[in-house]
Amino acid sequence: MFGSIGGPELVVIFAVALLIFGPRRLAELGKSLGRGLAEFRRTATDLRDTLDAEVSRPETPKPAPLALPRPPEGAPATPEPSDAQTKDGPA
Repeated sequence: MFGSIGGPELVVIFAVALLIFGPRRLAELGKSLGRGLAEFRRTATDLRDTLDAEVSRPETPKPAPLALPRPPEGAPATPEPSDAQTKDGPA
């Protein structure tokens, strides 16, 4: 669980922590650590469930693009510039 840390090493770590923090403070730290780990697990489970739901949800089809209205028959496909647009100015 802790990798290469064995039982004797954990006992030494616990004894040093007991000497540094004292029995009352060590109990409070243990409770806080337990609550923090529980909250982390709960959040991780919620995130995993949300991601699983998103992945398993079927993909909705994209709506078709809107079609532009066709010009009437006989009309040019592109508008021609007006005389005011083609003149550079008064001659």
